[in-house]
Amino acid sequence: MHQEAFLNNGIQVLTEDIPHVRSVVLGIWVNVGSRDEPREMAGVSHFVEHLMFKGTRKRTAREIAEALDAVGGQLNAFTTKEYTCYYARVVDEHFDLALDILADMVLESRFAAEDINRERNVIAEEIKMYEDTPDELVHDVFATTIWQDHVLGQPVIGRAGVIENLTRDQIMSYYQAHYVPANLVVAVAGNINHQKVVEKVESVLGHLKGEAKPRNPVVPAPHERVACRIKDTEQVHLCMGVPGLPLDHEHVYVLQLINTALGGGLSSRLFQEIRENRGLVYSIYSYHSSYHDAGLFCVYAGLSKNNVAQVMELVFKEIRDIQENGIAEEELRRAKDQVKGNLFLSLENVSTRMSRLAKSQLYLGRIVTPEEVVEKVGRVTREQTRDVARAMLLPRTFAIASVGPWDDCRVLEAAAGRVFGG
Repeated sequence: MHQEAFLNNGIQVLTEDIPHVRSVVLGIWVNVGSRDEPREMAGVSHFVEHLMFKGTRKRTAREIAEALDAVGGQLNAFTTKEYTCYYARVVDEHFDLALDILADMVLESRFAAEDINRERNVIAEEIKMYEDTPDELVHDVFATTIWQDHVLGQPVIGRAGVIENLTRDQIMSYYQAHYVPANLVVAVAGNINHQKVVEKVESVLGHLKGEAKPRNPVVPAPHERVACRIKDTEQVHLCMGVPGLPLDHEHVYVLQLINTALGGGLSSRLFQEIRENRGLVYSIYSYHSSYHDAGLFCVYAGLSKNNVAQVMELVFKEIRDIQENGIAEEELRRAKDQVKGNLFLSLENVSTRMSRLAKSQLYLGRIVTPEEVVEKVGRVTREQTRDVARAMLLPRTFAIASVGPWDDCRVLEAAAGRVFGG
């Protein structure tokens, strides 16, 4: 059972006591991500995350790295489009150490000029590595294709030219504006006591001051177009999809079940028909990503370029069947059981429990219990899957992006035109 508290300065503390484990996972979540960045500072959220590991007033970068290694713990961080997280996993007896290190990093990082210059090169190499991973790169190409110039369509990692020119003053100004109490959520799961956690968090973060700037997000407008990135790869990496739903939408669980049945696993329609029955791909799946005010529904396939048109036609054949008939009752039951099973199995991971607390609070302003999710999934009907598919998965609204060894991108455009119109 989770518990909640607020420090006097507005920082929220969320805990879940799991007495049968010996581990604790602690996360400091910051309600800022790449969509909050000015265009001339694209990538600064991720840059700040990197710099948190470069040393504080009382610890060098090496001492930060060694401190948790020495007790068998783990320390890491990640940046997304809408939030940043710094987290540690330790044996319960080392909770105080983990909290002290994370708070020290978040509040007391030096942002030394030499570290900033060194980290520019590290991120430049990270961008190159990402460019060399086409099955990951294509998802950013797809987001940029469907949302074009909107900040949600831009890569979290930023672009090399922007990172190269960010100044220390710009980085510090961004950090000071966003790393304030109202933007911080501390989430802890494991063998802990709620009241003791609150007291310890108060002792290291309770003095932080600052006012959060109001977020004024602009909802992204979708664009239906085809993007083709020519790259010397063995396969074409293809994404096709439409705008999805925000996390608080009443039909988000309907779309989740459509996704599960269509491309959410080895038994899904796309995997069985296109890979198992026809052997046209090695990898094919669908996913739905939700944000505060938007979402993306996407089908991915890795395949030979000669099979692109046929695979696109087969994907939409399955979508059209759901639009006409909905998901069959037995198939819907299996999808519900799959979602339920995945949820409860994930809860055996302490890190997942910690993340669920924070994400639920950041996105919905409250903690959604697993039981509430299961209840809402259970109420989805076959008719709802048909109606939502008809409303959302329209051929004319699909955007298509690819990364691969094209000689002429007009081949992809022609295939898209035949299948999806345009």
